[in-house]
Amino acid sequence: MLPELSHMDRITQLQDEIQQLLTIMTNSLAYLTSRSNFLQVSEDIPVTKQRNSEKFDPPDVYEANQKELVNDLIVKAKQVEYLIQSLPIPEPEEEQAKRLQALQEEMTQANEEYVQAVNRTKELHGQVAAVLREML
Repeated sequence: MLPELSHMDRITQLQDEIQQLLTIMTNSLAYLTSRSNFLQVSEDIPVTKQRNSEKFDPPDVYEANQKELVNDLIVKAKQVEYLIQSLPIPEPEEEQAKRLQALQEEMTQANEEYVQAVNRTKELHGQVAAVLREML
């Protein structure tokens, strides 16, 4: 049971890391779109809108922040990749089928024992009820 728990812990950790990666991506896109200035990328398409200077970062600060965002994304992506590599290899289908069959047999046996216990309880209840009726 412990190896299965550690596998589930890895899966949960992987889920958390992917969530963090998506958060970094979202925040990066929000920064890149909100703190950049409008630049003309083609001579055929003029820039028709300008932002106030306090609404965008200077080019050197913007470039440094871009590099930091890229670095954060790369680090998080490598962490996700490492966790994926550490996941166990799935067992073959034949072994899964055997394990499921064994679990099915255990469940059938446990169910039979439960039915027997319920029947025995009903018998004992009937006996106790009969004794009480005789006493009263």
